[in-house]
Amino acid sequence: MHKTSQFAKLGLFDARVPRYTSYPTAPQFSAQVGPAQMTDWITAIAPGSTVSLYLHVPFCRRLCWFCACRTQGTQTLSPVHGYLETLIREIRMLGDLLPEGVTLSRLHWGGGTPTLLSPAMMCDLAGAVADIAPLAPGAEFSVEVDPNEIDVARVDALAAAGMTRASIGVQDFDPQVQTTIGRLQSFEITRDATDMLRAAQITSLNADILFGLPHQDETRMASSVQKLLTLNPDRVALYGYAHVPWMARRQSMIPSDALPAPEQRFGLFETAARLFAWDGYDQIGIDHFAKPDDSLAIAARNGGLRRNFQGYTDDPAHVLIGLGASAISRFPQGYAQNAPATSAYAKTVQSGQFATTRGHVFAGEDHLRAHMIEALMCNFEISTDDICTHFPDVGPQLTPLLQSAARKFGDAVHLTQDGLRIRPKWRPLTRIIARFFDAYDMSNTCHASAI
Repeated sequence: MHKTSQFAKLGLFDARVPRYTSYPTAPQFSAQVGPAQMTDWITAIAPGSTVSLYLHVPFCRRLCWFCACRTQGTQTLSPVHGYLETLIREIRMLGDLLPEGVTLSRLHWGGGTPTLLSPAMMCDLAGAVADIAPLAPGAEFSVEVDPNEIDVARVDALAAAGMTRASIGVQDFDPQVQTTIGRLQSFEITRDATDMLRAAQITSLNADILFGLPHQDETRMASSVQKLLTLNPDRVALYGYAHVPWMARRQSMIPSDALPAPEQRFGLFETAARLFAWDGYDQIGIDHFAKPDDSLAIAARNGGLRRNFQGYTDDPAHVLIGLGASAISRFPQGYAQNAPATSAYAKTVQSGQFATTRGHVFAGEDHLRAHMIEALMCNFEISTDDICTHFPDVGPQLTPLLQSAARKFGDAVHLTQDGLRIRPKWRPLTRIIARFFDAYDMSNTCHASAI
């Protein structure tokens, strides 16, 4: 049977499944988690721990039509100033609760467009973080960079604040594709941004590129990837575009009849993946690529790869604290998410409370199933020894569960006494196989395409 036919039989081209950057996934969150739980979970962090901190800046100079993130457009910095004051207040609230000796293993500014901030605003934000917790030795401070919204002054401000890694949005370099998705960004502008960053000694560069965009074909995909490779990024995230206009109304600007079919999306991914491999990049998980000496590739080889809301990471921290509108935190006790609307977020924080409006308290088999799903997403296998080490009482029920998965997915997986492994050629099915281990009902949720 032809390869695409085999994938079709197992649902790759018509299934909609989570990306599993969390478990349970965000559609399962409820209003049972609020400011009180957020406060309790912060104070329960052990003194001297390392934690990860994410700051959300939900503003963009222009709204790209392909984007489904929580963002709002602004032509001036006036609303950003007010938001920044609130965010700094939230940072100080966190600092008042953090136990003694807590340091940051990772600091990430995401958006939106964090590089929309002026140099002075960047300095204020970085200073507020430094006041509550220093970066741990070997920590990473990364910022999402829009090449259309960066200059030498802002790069210098970020470098002075200690930024170690930049994440550059590319999406696609083809002019027709860019016009159709509302994101005009030439190769030259992107190249100039990378040159500025490297000149400021920010040498670790990530890039995001999308497949499945309107008017993409394998020739255009190959051209964009080859141009990206000339910029020599350390890591690349190759994400599939999720067309969800019922969730992100701006996507209604994108003509659905110009989108590639699922089988074509698969071809686009394979075209890009081959080019990254030919250029010496290691594939990391289902959609990342990294140079062999990059810390992400090293973590993948050494069993230290993890997955969180930013995708794949080598972050060792067990606590991720998200601040800003819509930001999500993960604690050993559960997930907590802030109000998505900046107005509701600001009102609550200005009243002296965290803006937590929803989340999830871990219960039952949540930790076990989260561990199995993350193992599949990161390592393409579930190890019996690993599961029994972390969950000593699960032994009797583990074998029947793995056997059931083996029956469902047949040759796509290999079952032994050591556990269950996804065979290499079947790894595009990873999210579908991970879905098998998800105990939550998805009948009322709509996730992204499996490819």
